[in-house]
Amino acid sequence: MSLVDQYRAHTEERAKLSIPPLPLTAEQTRLLVGLLQQEVVEEPEYLLELFREHISPGVDDAAFEKAAFLDAILKGELSCSVIDKVEAVSILGTMLGGYNVKPLVDALGHDDPTICREAAAMLKKTLLVYDLFDVVVDLSKTNTYAEEVLKSWAEAEWFTSRPTLPEKMTLTVFKVPGETNTDDLSPASEAFTRSDIPLHARCMLGTKITNPIETIAELKTKGHPLAYVGDVVGTGSSRKSGINSVQWHIGNDIPAVPNKRSGGVVIGSIIAPIFFNTAEDSGALPVQADVTAMEMGDVIDLYLATGTIEKNGAVIARFELSPNTIADEVRAGGRIPLIIGRTLTRKARKALGLGEDNLFLRPEQPADSGKGYTLAQKMIGKACGLQGVRPGMYVEPETLTVGSQDTTGAMTRDEVKEFAALSFSADLLMQSFCHTSAYPKPSDVKLHRSLPYFIMSRGGVSLKPGDGVIHTWLNRMVLPDTLGTGADSHTRFPIGISFPAGSGLVAFAGVTGTMPLNVPESVLVRFTGEMQQGITLRDLVNAIPYVALKQGLLTVEKKGKKNVFAGRILEIEGLPKLKVEQAFELSDASAERSAAACTVRLDKEPVIEYLSSNVKLLEQMIELGYGDADTLQRRIGKMEAWLANPSLLEPDSDAEYAAVIEVDMNKITEPILACPNDPDDVMTLSEVLRTDDRPKVIDEVFVGSCMTNIGHFRALGEILRNKGVAPVKLWIVPPTKMDMTKLIEEGYYSIFGASGARIERPGCSLCMGNQARVADNAVVFSTSTRNFDNRMGTGAQVYLGSAELAAVCALLGHLPNKDEYMEIINRHLSGEKEENVYQYLNFHKLEKAELELLVE
Repeated sequence: MSLVDQYRAHTEERAKLSIPPLPLTAEQTRLLVGLLQQEVVEEPEYLLELFREHISPGVDDAAFEKAAFLDAILKGELSCSVIDKVEAVSILGTMLGGYNVKPLVDALGHDDPTICREAAAMLKKTLLVYDLFDVVVDLSKTNTYAEEVLKSWAEAEWFTSRPTLPEKMTLTVFKVPGETNTDDLSPASEAFTRSDIPLHARCMLGTKITNPIETIAELKTKGHPLAYVGDVVGTGSSRKSGINSVQWHIGNDIPAVPNKRSGGVVIGSIIAPIFFNTAEDSGALPVQADVTAMEMGDVIDLYLATGTIEKNGAVIARFELSPNTIADEVRAGGRIPLIIGRTLTRKARKALGLGEDNLFLRPEQPADSGKGYTLAQKMIGKACGLQGVRPGMYVEPETLTVGSQDTTGAMTRDEVKEFAALSFSADLLMQSFCHTSAYPKPSDVKLHRSLPYFIMSRGGVSLKPGDGVIHTWLNRMVLPDTLGTGADSHTRFPIGISFPAGSGLVAFAGVTGTMPLNVPESVLVRFTGEMQQGITLRDLVNAIPYVALKQGLLTVEKKGKKNVFAGRILEIEGLPKLKVEQAFELSDASAERSAAACTVRLDKEPVIEYLSSNVKLLEQMIELGYGDADTLQRRIGKMEAWLANPSLLEPDSDAEYAAVIEVDMNKITEPILACPNDPDDVMTLSEVLRTDDRPKVIDEVFVGSCMTNIGHFRALGEILRNKGVAPVKLWIVPPTKMDMTKLIEEGYYSIFGASGARIERPGCSLCMGNQARVADNAVVFSTSTRNFDNRMGTGAQVYLGSAELAAVCALLGHLPNKDEYMEIINRHLSGEKEENVYQYLNFHKLEKAELELLVE
């Protein structure tokens, strides 16, 4: 079958789903180029439409073929009867950056002035020029067209030529009441389709409301753009794929960028901070306003200048555009294009000897309070070359460590291509395969084979399927008191600070080594007293929302929800001697609080131990061929430099916080767990048992996820030892292959086998719910991070709590009372046994042979 017949058939097949065809591959582009070179081009309009609109831009492999063909036309090496040289330049100008830039720069010196003028016109609106900027500067000294380009960049014509935001926007409301989490917008069960935005967007809200796609189509017949409206919008992971889905339905096509849209308005009484930022990055307009008076199908008028929303001529809500630069962000096509463009303009003005521009809105910076800085404010300040930062400041800190995981990795890859980047500037970028390795689909297998090369060829580090959870690995590569980001919302460093982001911002951080940040306020959680017998770190994790609920700083109800942590940095102190592996339980769970980031204040000794161990792990990774070796060696050098002079930042005694919450550990005398199906809905074990509408019989137990470490699995094994088959379906998934190998060596896998457990290869498993699932309507006790509706299984009711309580539930088949729990814990996990169970993997204390065995 010819290319044309094949692609038409593919187009018709996709049209049945009301979605466009996939972009052309590199091989298809080569075939298309061949057809365009024929002496008589058949169906020239159709072939040109394919060539112009159906090839991804940037440094995609197909873009290389496209740019090479157009460059050859310009140089007279090839001819095409339907694309002349001027048209070739025009098409090159639609490719954003990367492979098209050098042909355009070369065309500035063409002997045909028409071609030179067209090349200049295309370069004036091209932002991703990278090293070729200096070439244009040099050329501008002798070439008037290059001089025009440089002056245009300096005057930001790429920005001023774009329309400003209208003062009034008339919109039709598409409202989803209550909370919309990103599982609703981008179901984990369909994660393998996320890079195919139109296909994945068909799944949006499928389990949340009835006929969402049909409703959207019907609302569009009113003739107005749609606004996505909700009480609470965007909690959870998968922000970028969630935004992609929303924008596919309410946004606008991007010329010459196939299967992707920009723009759109999102209105929420609360918009989760990472989702808000991802909307900014993607060119959407997020607005936080009271949506009580908005209903599905309403026509509203949004007045940006006055900050009011009207329905039928009456004001129904007020809002304040935030940040103050957001109008420029939307005008530029997103916060990321604005940052890149402003940088280009600044460089061009410097090259021309011009002063600061007055073309862009400047971020409003807060006045200096004169008070001290919190720990987080000092960490961010360090990344900015400052002593500290204040809440509300806009900064672009050095982003030293970047994490990418597999269900968003394909999107990150595509974003890197669109950024036209052939290398990473971040000090370390790591790719994992923890969400898809257990039960890979064909598309996952393809990604497992192709993505490592893509990452390593740009200087990144790539794990292998089966290595385990991204966070456990990435945490071992972090440097103390430094800043990073990751495409998984649980990228929360136990040392340093991380601001998780959507895949687009992760790609930007990887490519540039920086990220935009509006510094949030901080909430201090201070633990006091002594940890009581039988109480675990997970109970302290759940004690944070428990105390906040008691103090009225947090509510479970979504309508009018209060959440003191939302969008703020959660700073934790009072547990300085925790092992770093334990500290991650605290920082990890800040994602469930909707916090923007988290810090944990530790003493130097556990950090020294952790980094000493991690140096040996990274050395072994180099020996085993994990790329990029230079990147790993550079990180080892920085770890060793810190170990030679260990010091940690400390908060100032007069630092200011939005709130201070004290958790008295003396008063926590029994387990605290999150109830179905909300991680904020926390109760003590006794309170759950006294509540009639809480299920008590447990059908399935899951011990796994990034919230676990090797000690939890030993504890599980000790409780199950010699007890026979568990009365529940028991799932066991260690976080890394090192934990798995050590547990096998210590005999715990024989205990798990005797209990009838289903044991999976290290990874995320049920926590994400994208592959294995619990039974429909099962009652589950889980150590995982989230228990949103339908996440782990359709209709499942999921409790979240400690591995120790999970083990007791697996043993008994029901929630124990406090006395039952304490008796079992004291019998199995006290005294010397407790010391042996809660030991962690210190690679620097292992013999070389054992280290090789664990990591190979």
